[in-house]
Amino acid sequence: MTTLIVCPLRLVPQIVANRSPSHLITLLGPEEMIETPAGIEAERHLKLGINDIDEVVEGMVAPSEETVANLLAFGKTWDATAPLLIHCWAGISRSSASAYILAVERNPHADEAAVARALRAASPYVQPNRRMIALADDIMGRQGRMVDAVAAMTPNQITYENVPFEFSHRY
Repeated sequence: MTTLIVCPLRLVPQIVANRSPSHLITLLGPEEMIETPAGIEAERHLKLGINDIDEVVEGMVAPSEETVANLLAFGKTWDATAPLLIHCWAGISRSSASAYILAVERNPHADEAAVARALRAASPYVQPNRRMIALADDIMGRQGRMVDAVAAMTPNQITYENVPFEFSHRY
């Protein structure tokens, strides 16, 4: 089964070279945005210039409804014949929120809590960005179930940078 791969920015070139993903999602602050790496077609690289914040902070770019709508629309372009690579700075918050959102979107009848438990099982370090989850929950009409599922995840282990992990997109 082809999967979602989540990693920190530092390991993107290695993962692209070793796993040949067909699509890439970059979630970095606008000032940190990267160019499309070799091996990825430009139209298959979604660049979301947002900071890792859970509420609006002056001088920073908070995730918005547009951010989540763009993520969901881009996710629909992925046919799952090759991995989809998702990264943020550390591979902990924005990228894990994106993987969770895409997995829930692809599985409209799956239990949101089961998907959240699978995410925790895939990585003890993830801490999905709560703002992104809340926005997706609203856009997808999940009536708070995504928010509740992520809130109920066991606490994450603390690390500066996550190790790459795979996350199934089918439940």
